[in-house]
Amino acid sequence: MKKNVVVAIDGYSSCGKSTLAKALAKKLHFIYVDSGAMYRAVTLYFLRNQTDLHQHDLIIDALDHIDLNFHSRDYQSHILLNGEEVSDEIRQMPVSENVSKIASIKEVRQAMVKQQQKMGRSKNMVMDGRDIGTVVFPDAQVKLFMTADPKIRAERRYKELKANGEEVSLEEIFENIAHRDYQDTTRQESPLTRADDAIILDNTNLTETEQLDFAISKIEPYLNI
Repeated sequence: MKKNVVVAIDGYSSCGKSTLAKALAKKLHFIYVDSGAMYRAVTLYFLRNQTDLHQHDLIIDALDHIDLNFHSRDYQSHILLNGEEVSDEIRQMPVSENVSKIASIKEVRQAMVKQQQKMGRSKNMVMDGRDIGTVVFPDAQVKLFMTADPKIRAERRYKELKANGEEVSLEEIFENIAHRDYQDTTRQESPLTRADDAIILDNTNLTETEQLDFAISKIEPYLNI
């Protein structure tokens, strides 16, 4: 029986993980799952409901009331939070400033990992995040770890937010990225680390086409298994 192919993409914030994952899904006709969007949606729910992150019982109760679903349109992944489309709202700064803190909560990660693993058992899939190759799918056939110069990452994120009409400064974005890097790599629960068998993809000086070609070259050997 042919085994489903899983491509796990991990790396730092604003490295273009989702851009690459979407391009791969489109090229290979795989399913794309944006794990980061799941954590952002949970963060949005907590912010909206002013959930006290120091109250263990309140966190558990909140997770029991969160229903996440994806729907795909033109290989773009859209996330629904309790039936509401929130794909744009979860990319705004209030969520960005809090997502690493909320994603570090053990119960939140356990709930999301369980959902992600369920998705990966059924279809060929590309998933990006922080712990896909280390925790969610340690047996993934292809693992990529993305990185880029922090200044380049900040500039990319700045242009993205400005294009969406948000009034932010480049300095604010740079500080947010540095803070998220620190939180992601030092948290106790599933910190951001490179899996031993992950292939490093530094896209500081790569175009989107060049990084796609690089990734495809690593995946092709597994497409006929």
